[in-house]
Amino acid sequence: MTERPRLLPLLGPAGHGGRDAMTCIYRCGNACSHPVPNESDNPYFGDVVHAEVTRRGVVRAGAVGALVLGFGGAAAGALVGSPALAAPAGGAGPVVPEVDSFVPSRQGAGNGALTFKPIPPNKLDTLVVPNGYDHRVVIRWGDPVLAGAPELDVERQSPGRQSQQFGYNNDFVGVLPLDRKGERALLVVNHEYTNENLMFPNFTSLDAMSVEQIRTAMAAHGLSVVELERVGRGGEWKPVRDGRLRYNRRITAHTTKFDFTGPAAGSAWLKTAADPKGRTAIGTLNNCAGGITPWGTVLSGEENFNQYFVGGDGAPEQLKPKLARYGIPTTARYPADSRKWERADERFDLAKHPNEVHRFGWIVEVDPFDPEARPRKHTALGRFKHEGANVIVAKDGHVVAYMGDDERFDYLYKFVSDKKFMKGDSWTAREHNLGLLEAGTLYVAKLEYTSAGEIDGSGKVPTDGAFNGRGKWIKLVRGNVSYVPGMTAADVLTFTRLAGDAVGATKMDRPEDVEPSLLTGKVYVALTNNTNRGVGTNPAADEANPRINNKHGHVLELVENKGDNAAETFTWSVPIVCGDPTDASTYFAGYDKTKVSPISCPDNVAFDGSGNLWISTDGNALGSNDGLFATAVEGPERGHLKQFLTVPLGAETCGPFISTDNRSVFVAVQHPGEITGASVENPASNWPDGDFAKPGVVVTWRLDGGVVGS
Repeated sequence: MTERPRLLPLLGPAGHGGRDAMTCIYRCGNACSHPVPNESDNPYFGDVVHAEVTRRGVVRAGAVGALVLGFGGAAAGALVGSPALAAPAGGAGPVVPEVDSFVPSRQGAGNGALTFKPIPPNKLDTLVVPNGYDHRVVIRWGDPVLAGAPELDVERQSPGRQSQQFGYNNDFVGVLPLDRKGERALLVVNHEYTNENLMFPNFTSLDAMSVEQIRTAMAAHGLSVVELERVGRGGEWKPVRDGRLRYNRRITAHTTKFDFTGPAAGSAWLKTAADPKGRTAIGTLNNCAGGITPWGTVLSGEENFNQYFVGGDGAPEQLKPKLARYGIPTTARYPADSRKWERADERFDLAKHPNEVHRFGWIVEVDPFDPEARPRKHTALGRFKHEGANVIVAKDGHVVAYMGDDERFDYLYKFVSDKKFMKGDSWTAREHNLGLLEAGTLYVAKLEYTSAGEIDGSGKVPTDGAFNGRGKWIKLVRGNVSYVPGMTAADVLTFTRLAGDAVGATKMDRPEDVEPSLLTGKVYVALTNNTNRGVGTNPAADEANPRINNKHGHVLELVENKGDNAAETFTWSVPIVCGDPTDASTYFAGYDKTKVSPISCPDNVAFDGSGNLWISTDGNALGSNDGLFATAVEGPERGHLKQFLTVPLGAETCGPFISTDNRSVFVAVQHPGEITGASVENPASNWPDGDFAKPGVVVTWRLDGGVVGS
């Protein structure tokens, strides 16, 4: 294909927040233009009247949580113990490296100052990093993944070729070490969705796509596993191109088989004509964020799966309210912005296969060290629009997974395993730990507050000095026992949103990534935005969602009772209310706002070895490009937020991931150039190769080879 000249960026109409309308269509089926799925009458924050919590009580609980998982503690040892070694004698099974940990090594106590000079907001069509840092594109859409795979040729795309190549619109990024020397690693990436406008030359409409093109798009969904090697002795990485590439793998939406685990596996809700046993699904859809487990597997969240289905009007009448609660229109065969995948595979037609949709919306677990192992969908963790799942080992050894349901006015969840994490690097330990997410207790969060009468929607901090309160985890189900009246365990797990409605869970402003700090045990929630907050008949602002028309989002901090992540009560606060620091409605943990970078729409969060919180953004409503930010969450630098990088025009910053040695920062540059009117022939971005836009994964490192950030 001949190289096209660089064209001027197109100025498409804005979508919701700062997101372009094209992104709204392709990523989530224009969800924010549809009615809010949660029409339950369970109490809003502003309607709940509970005993107020003293400011002193909240601070005291936080102090306890900060001490529990310090260096040398038993729980800390459980978090980072060696997860596994090689397969048993005889050669069966995967080869898992002897490494100290799959999580970043700890360099401090969570209160280190960030030394890089923050970069300014910008609208450049490139990736910008601080002085003293460099970056490279590790891998991009269409690059070969499997041995012998062809290079990308946009004029000759096919399902077979795409199934061997790096998929489209990378989101979650995880990097797992392959050796003790730190010279090899496995990159695991989600491919959330496709934008056919920017993939196929001469694209006109979704209706005009051929079946071959639809199947190619299906193959571009899913996950990729790619072996990496370090470049030199610094923080730069590149794909391994020679040899067997024994770990490299593509998982797709149209051919990969998944096993269901847990109490809902085999239930009537999961049975279809193609799978009458209800135990094997085909493919994974709209995989957003994720996490890495202490035993060296990757968790991936199936998010906006509803947009791939048609025929809701022909589904059984008794099922329609359940479908509507998951954002599936039930009054028309073809919802607006439908992808119409049923033309390539009739299982996406709910009039013919109404249970097929129940086979998506789960947490997926992938073992990157065993390319032959079938991925699993864990029903014990519930079904909703999963942003992702992140795991910590509690003080008593039980595994706890935190999760958010990315929808306006939906809920926060956590799962506590029945069995305990087994330390050590034996094969027995790994086999045991691989089953930890198959059985346990699923909870949903309900929050209380201290200053309800002072919240007026302006974002003004209450007189006690903080947005804060108490909360409790409401038990929904454990094993085959349901705690929700009128619902079986299979009902609760398959229609978890309805279970949350029934028990009065707290409605939040799009809870996305939920991640515990492995240093303190505190949990951080990215609440991206909710422009419906306080508008019309929608719920008013409250202490945990303190602004009306919340277009910039905020960050929530949870501290579990006595620092025990398996506890059923917690305290909470809002350390960051995003936006322009000159705006009175913003808040940065009380830090001097003249020294803080502007931030809008927090999406994914991660921690480095010093316990600093890294935040990526999605849909910057301040008008500049999305980026990656970092701040200390403890000590005098708490709230001193700095912008670390920006991504090109039209792109979203996904990931992020800090390597186990804290010398590399990986981010996924998702949907560059996704601006209304753009196409392959008329790109709005030329990143990364100077021709047409391609999503890709980038690694950033310090030029002197030192620890990133601080």
